[in-house]
Amino acid sequence: MSRTAATPNGRLSTALPSPLKTLAGFFLSGFLFALLGAILPVWGYHRDPAAFVTVGNYFLSVSGAVVVSFPLASRLVARYGVSFLLVLACVTSCAALVLLGFVTPPAHTLWRVGGLVLIGLSAGMLNTGLFHALSDGYQRDPAGTVSRGGIFYGLGCLALTLLAGLTFYAYTIPSIFILMAVVPAYFAGIYARTTLREAPTSQHPTLRQALSDFRSPGAVLFALLLFVQFGNEWSIAGWLPLFLIRRVGLSPKVALLLLTLFWFALLAGRIGAVYLLPRIRHGRLLAGSVLAAIFGCVLLYFTNNAFGAGTGALLVGAGFATIYPLVAERIGRRFSYYHPGFFNGIFSFGLMGGLLAPAALGYLAARLDIGVVMALPLIGTFTVFALLLLIWLESKVTGR
Repeated sequence: MSRTAATPNGRLSTALPSPLKTLAGFFLSGFLFALLGAILPVWGYHRDPAAFVTVGNYFLSVSGAVVVSFPLASRLVARYGVSFLLVLACVTSCAALVLLGFVTPPAHTLWRVGGLVLIGLSAGMLNTGLFHALSDGYQRDPAGTVSRGGIFYGLGCLALTLLAGLTFYAYTIPSIFILMAVVPAYFAGIYARTTLREAPTSQHPTLRQALSDFRSPGAVLFALLLFVQFGNEWSIAGWLPLFLIRRVGLSPKVALLLLTLFWFALLAGRIGAVYLLPRIRHGRLLAGSVLAAIFGCVLLYFTNNAFGAGTGALLVGAGFATIYPLVAERIGRRFSYYHPGFFNGIFSFGLMGGLLAPAALGYLAARLDIGVVMALPLIGTFTVFALLLLIWLESKVTGR
């Protein structure tokens, strides 16, 4: 899958004629981003609703670290290259997982916040490095690249959640985290032995271009759509186990396995999207995906048993699977500078939805009821449907 090429100083370096190894890095990205949603029951945060504020603080810590990581990663890439950034991200996440394994409750909350900040920094640096390496492929085939990356990403989320679920009663908490730390350590070894060639990145917008986008109804609608859709996905991913434990009465292990089912549906949908995108009209696929997600959210909100929860998780995962790749492709056609791995003008606002929604749910759940965890994504999915209709209407009016 790789080839050996001579460098000017006569040494041999491993170059990648295909983006397969780089795409495989999204496995680790999914592994890291799925961590908090899967580990909260392991830490026992399902027992006390008053602790939901602390959970919101955890999500906010990860979100803030991801935002900070983007400018930091850009400087590191410019100075040291993509391979260095990827190795640094893997080593940092490995150390963070080991740390989190030894600061479980009743250790002070600040220790866990510090570990989660390291997770957010490493995940942000990892994603930046991966998208730098894949920029050329994204320019040629936006939807296909996003879908294939999403497959590896979904595998990582699935693996992390399955690991947490299967080891819940079998191992101690430090042992679970040490097992998790093996994954980034393995990827650090891969990228330390691989020289990645950075492809030219898409042109970043100037400040004038970014400000002008706020006067474009299409750009505003697309940014709102990204904001809401990312918020929907990560609200489910971050809070589904706690919701099922508190509201449906499932055991933590069963709740984690149903979260695994959600990730499996999302993964199967990503794989199906690669096959369906060239063969089905995208408008119909989008409409079907949104309707499936709406029905799944309704079922999860009203169910009182494991079968209904599992069916709802399958429908929501399958519905969410194809929405982002299709939306990203449409944005890329109209706004050439858009790139899913970087903050790009107004679209950086859209990317914030997935980072802030789970944190906001923590504060709302502590103040209201755990049911808000599913009510918010349900409202958000209806909002996505309305925004899609508005985007379609705007494109008809403007002829774009």
